[in-house]
Amino acid sequence: MKEVNILSASRSVVDNYMNQLRNVELQNDREKFRTAIRRIGRVIGYELSKSLEYETKQIRTPLDNHSQPTISDQIVVITILRAGLPLHEGLLDIFPDAENGFISAYRKHEGEEFHIEVDYVACPNLENKVLILNDPMLATGQSFINAWKALQEYGKPKSVHLAAVIGSEEGVSYISENALSDYKLWVGGVDPILNKQKYIVPGLGDAGDLAFGNKLQG
Repeated sequence: MKEVNILSASRSVVDNYMNQLRNVELQNDREKFRTAIRRIGRVIGYELSKSLEYETKQIRTPLDNHSQPTISDQIVVITILRAGLPLHEGLLDIFPDAENGFISAYRKHEGEEFHIEVDYVACPNLENKVLILNDPMLATGQSFINAWKALQEYGKPKSVHLAAVIGSEEGVSYISENALSDYKLWVGGVDPILNKQKYIVPGLGDAGDLAFGNKLQG
């Protein structure tokens, strides 16, 4: 099953966080920018948690015994560096006991063209676990797919969730056409256009630079 969940499809506090991220008059505060992404990560984590499996445990309150459902799935949260770090932190706020992984995926330009290069992976065993792969920007979709491919050797997840802050219609379609298995996509909003440089329009700019400062590398 391929499922796309767009948080902005219904009005919520996510719209306020999106305003902080997109608005050029507000987004130049790096701390607030990272905080807004973390908050969207928390919302995604909360919504995603409704699709997980639970088991009932018997616990003791100060007054009586109680049957309490708790998450039974083993969760692995993996981020695409570097822009994904605040989103990763927001997801960990919801799943603090999750295992963690990190993967490097970046645009390697060859003239006017580019491809997505993956050159670093730190990953636990994924066999029969819930994989949450996250990156704030889902532009072409190639970063998600190439990162997903790089994780194949670490085991077959029980389920796959892809988490992003802003996506493009083209990127969402690319993932649907190239997915390695069933998945659920969780994204704050989806924009209609990629420009000639394959950046999302209206988008928000370069999430990594806005979160952590400009870099010398292209």
